[in-house]
Amino acid sequence: MQTDLSARAVSEDITAQLPQVHEPRNPGMPLDLDWVMSAQANTSAIERRAATLPGRRSVKKDHQAAWLLKAVSLIDLTTLAGDDTPGRVRRLCVKARQPVRAELLDQLGMEGLQVGAVCVYHDMVSVAVEALRGSGIPVAAVSTGFPAGLSPYRLRVAEIGESVAAGAREIDIVISRRHVLTGDWQALYDEVAEFRAACGDAHLKAILATGELGSLRNVARASLVAMMAGADFIKTSTGKEGVNATLPVSLVMIRALRDYHDRTGYRIGYKPAGGISKAKDALTYLSLLREELGPRWMQPDLFRFGASSLLGDIERQIEHHVTGRYSAAWRHPMG
Repeated sequence: MQTDLSARAVSEDITAQLPQVHEPRNPGMPLDLDWVMSAQANTSAIERRAATLPGRRSVKKDHQAAWLLKAVSLIDLTTLAGDDTPGRVRRLCVKARQPVRAELLDQLGMEGLQVGAVCVYHDMVSVAVEALRGSGIPVAAVSTGFPAGLSPYRLRVAEIGESVAAGAREIDIVISRRHVLTGDWQALYDEVAEFRAACGDAHLKAILATGELGSLRNVARASLVAMMAGADFIKTSTGKEGVNATLPVSLVMIRALRDYHDRTGYRIGYKPAGGISKAKDALTYLSLLREELGPRWMQPDLFRFGASSLLGDIERQIEHHVTGRYSAAWRHPMG
């Protein structure tokens, strides 16, 4: 149904860019096991709440276009393929600078639209940094033995330093899932804290690989531990697991973010990744985010979609809004 979320004031609010706003960086805190162990998850209630979202929140016409443009600005445009080449990464960076065709943006009265970041493997960091020079778009590097996180520990830490030295401003690390599955919260805390220290000024996004954590309760507890250890973002997935971002997992992680903010005063970012490929999915995630955390979280410093094909579908929907016709997917390549 149509809701007051589609009011023009909201459309203007969510399309506004706030580059001048920067949250104080999360300094972390000592591990509070009482808080961690008190975290629970009512799976049936969470699943019921999540199931209502796709059909209960709808934005239409100009308002939908506004929400979709906002979603574009929140994308970590990603290529993490074994056959990545410098040429592919450069083309992706061109798309990052101009994610929606200029004539479509002109029709909508929009200018200066860019994605939130470009995410690549370490070997491609320097290529992406050079291709994005002057744009202000940060390069994010997946690190610490991505995606499994099972390379020797000293190499995982060293990999962070190499990516930062190459120019990465964000580091997407993967946690050791075994620490969560065995309940070794101290080991998880120490690992993330050391990864955070290795990042220096680069922001750390902690990938929890939620599809491999066994339960929503484990997701809630791992989220809290990562934030206590100093994570700047918590992220659902590598995109390589059998189960990636889901609405129930997102609800659990978002409420952990809210709890952490309520107790410490620090806002931590959230990044769902893997399996979000349709414009309608992006609208559902944005609705959930706005309802649970409010509009401040709907900015690139606090929310990202980890995606590649999502942008193509959003651009198709925007072209349909402008022209009244759906175009073929091949008209919206990533580079």
